[in-house]
Amino acid sequence: MAKSNVKPIAKSTSRFFPQSLYQRMSDDLHLTGRSENTRRAYLRVVRVLAEHCRRSPDKITENQVRRFFLHLKNEQQLAYGSLRVVLSGVKFFYSVTCKRDWNIFGMLKLQNITALPEVLTIKQVHQIMDATTTQRMHTYFWTVYSMGLRLNEGLHLQVGDVDAARGLVHIHRGKGAKDRYIPLPTSTLLMLREYWVTHRHKRFLFPADGRNHTLQQNGPSVAKTPMSETAVQGAMKKITDQIDFGKKVHTHTLRHSYATHLLEAGVSLKVIQKYLGHSSLQTTMVYLHLTDMAEVDSRKVIEKLFRRRP
Repeated sequence: MAKSNVKPIAKSTSRFFPQSLYQRMSDDLHLTGRSENTRRAYLRVVRVLAEHCRRSPDKITENQVRRFFLHLKNEQQLAYGSLRVVLSGVKFFYSVTCKRDWNIFGMLKLQNITALPEVLTIKQVHQIMDATTTQRMHTYFWTVYSMGLRLNEGLHLQVGDVDAARGLVHIHRGKGAKDRYIPLPTSTLLMLREYWVTHRHKRFLFPADGRNHTLQQNGPSVAKTPMSETAVQGAMKKITDQIDFGKKVHTHTLRHSYATHLLEAGVSLKVIQKYLGHSSLQTTMVYLHLTDMAEVDSRKVIEKLFRRRP
């Protein structure tokens, strides 16, 4: 699935996006269960709209919205992924926060571009693990890969999410606020236990480090937040600059690789959909371009597939 180029908002309000209106939209996004990244992106695009039209969003006309999208498509030639986020954010504002009965949103159609995801071979995944120089990043990348997690799902994993007895992890801070259980490979459980001993944080499996976040002498980490996205992205970039796979590799590539490797091993598409947390099977079907094998015992496949060398 294409990723948006829309960056998180740098500030909450602007001259043309009053604090009261910003807060109302933010509250609406919270109430409808949008993720933090989605809230930040939607608030930013409405601020961009307001600054483009040089007036508060609740004063903008349908024709101005029309001209705004023509500007993005024709003059800025915004990428499909970014344009889709802008449309979703503006549409949310005028359908929930500041309701308008406009025809423009029924008329706007974006070409449905299905870009095949980049995936790594199992050997390439292990190359990344071997090139990871810190225990923290090694554990994080393996956890994300071996359970097919999104970047933030991995960062926000908590000690209480792990059910070691049942061999499951409870993901309940996922995209769209949808809960799901994912099989926890034995190798991942052992790795998480070994890493947790280094920080002993009561809540987070991957707490922030650095100033005031390092392991206290004779005591656990006192970090108030998980590790940052920037730290993860920087580590992956450093590794993939060192190892040139001839393709663009991001942390999310590990999630695509997880799904592809399960499918290649014969796990059914329906089971993979459940593990990935996709609302629609159609989203998961993008992985069918690689293989279409019979259903097998997914638990046995996971234990065999995600076995990390000591």
